[in-house]
Amino acid sequence: MKYLLSVLLGAICYGILSTIVVKAYGEGYQLGEVVGSQLLTGCILAWGLVLFTKLRQKRKQRNEQSSGGSASSEQQTPSPRLTWKQRLILMAAGTPTAITGLLYYQSLRYIPNSLAILLLFQFTWIGVLMHAIGQKKRPDGIMFVTLAVLFGGTFLAAGIMEEGLSRFNWIGVIFGLLSAVSYSLFILFSGKAVPGVHPANRSSWMITGGMLFVFILFPPTFLINGLIWGDLMMFGALLGLFGAFLPPVLFAVGVPHIGEGMTGVLGASELPVAVMLSSVVLHEHVSFMQWAGVVLVILGVALPELIKRINRPTRDYLQSSSA
Repeated sequence: MKYLLSVLLGAICYGILSTIVVKAYGEGYQLGEVVGSQLLTGCILAWGLVLFTKLRQKRKQRNEQSSGGSASSEQQTPSPRLTWKQRLILMAAGTPTAITGLLYYQSLRYIPNSLAILLLFQFTWIGVLMHAIGQKKRPDGIMFVTLAVLFGGTFLAAGIMEEGLSRFNWIGVIFGLLSAVSYSLFILFSGKAVPGVHPANRSSWMITGGMLFVFILFPPTFLINGLIWGDLMMFGALLGLFGAFLPPVLFAVGVPHIGEGMTGVLGASELPVAVMLSSVVLHEHVSFMQWAGVVLVILGVALPELIKRINRPTRDYLQSSSA
């Protein structure tokens, strides 16, 4: 249960971000300042966790040595140092998440929060399409049903049936869809980048890479013009905590124990959290039809895992009968 809760909390953290960004825009802060302060805070927290982990490990080894016990071979052997090639690979793998943040946060300038998060969630079918192209394999029937449910839910949740297409700012829609493509690339490549490294070290180098990428695009003038000492520090701290730091740590704890399928199901909780905060905090109108669409999108995300769990007892029974 604690691993399920860990992944659920990580997804909820992601759902909070867009509301904080809209509030920051309301205070007059710009895209580069918002994303830059977020990644700077996340980078500081991530490297702080690395330092804490190392100090904790050293203290544990000293206690075992002072008590006369022998440390295990795993504890006695220090973690292998990363080469600069590995560090650069991890930093490069961290740039898609920075790009996702830039595109997603930019879309919030043009379209409502509830629509922006919905467009970001199109990474579900975009990721399937990328995987199918990469593997040169056609998706199975279950995946086609899943995609149909996702498209139907998106159609309802976007409010197209009620208000048509005229209310949409297509610049914001394009930025939102591009953020989904970028997020799909992040999921595709992040797990393959130096997988044997400790999660704390992996996330710290990836966040560092994303931060440097953003600082190249948007030089961090907020560090020298005094903006960082105003409300920007609060927004950056909240975004860094709930976006760049906590979710990767919580996912690193929970995902290995519950699997990718259940992670996808629990990760879908990001959507209702973001839509609920849009309605309650930002006072955006979310109709009953749109909430029904949100439920359909979540069902579409959960459908493959539900079918797998339903079919598993039948498959196990047939295997035991044949044996």
